[in-house]
Amino acid sequence: MHKNLIPDRMYKNIYKITPERLAKYGKKAVIFDIDNTVAPYEIKVPTVKMKQYFEALKENGIEAAFVSNNNSERTEIFNAELQLFCIPDAGKPSPSGILLCIEHFGIEKEKIILVGDQIFTDCIAAHRAGIECWLVKPIKDKETWFFRLKRRFEKPIIREYNKRRGKRFGKGRKTQE
Repeated sequence: MHKNLIPDRMYKNIYKITPERLAKYGKKAVIFDIDNTVAPYEIKVPTVKMKQYFEALKENGIEAAFVSNNNSERTEIFNAELQLFCIPDAGKPSPSGILLCIEHFGIEKEKIILVGDQIFTDCIAAHRAGIECWLVKPIKDKETWFFRLKRRFEKPIIREYNKRRGKRFGKGRKTQE
């Protein structure tokens, strides 16, 4: 199985990726996908819990940014209060948006991760940019045939991750937490 497909770590949600955990692995910056990673598609602005999470990262010296395949209208509205560096219309799995974030952070790639919910966009883009991908369980399953098909193709990759790591990921899947 191609190494670009396999996530480096897997967690139940972003809240399991604490500042302490990031420090443990030597990470200083996190690039987040927005939709279905940080917030469900229908949530237009960050919740109090989301704002507290990003504030905790900042207080602990962890930089954050967004790279989204969604349009600039969606990302600008969501990011208005957070004011993070943000790349909309990123075209993942192209690494170009991630490379812009890496340049923005100005630190070594080894200290930066991407957190996303999709193997075929987020993991591939992160690995093509030379950084780790920490996968989280999708907040909501999209019911379109396209997303159901993509999730079906992700299952063997999740199984491969499980064999390598030996941890549960969500319902019937293995994860770090």
